[in-house]
Amino acid sequence: MIDRNLLDILACPGCKGPLTYEADRNALVCDACRLRFRIEDDIPIMLLDEAEKIEG
Repeated sequence: MIDRNLLDILACPGCKGPLTYEADRNALVCDACRLRFRIEDDIPIMLLDEAEKIEG
């Protein structure tokens, strides 16, 4: 689970758009860029090179 205050200030490093929390995958998602950023040890990994592309 990610802190709501942290989620409110985080933005996609690509488009600077909003992110949503995906609880089942413990990840942050940018719908505009179709990228998923994993969270490890409560720390979002916000590197474009580390992001997972969302298909479909």
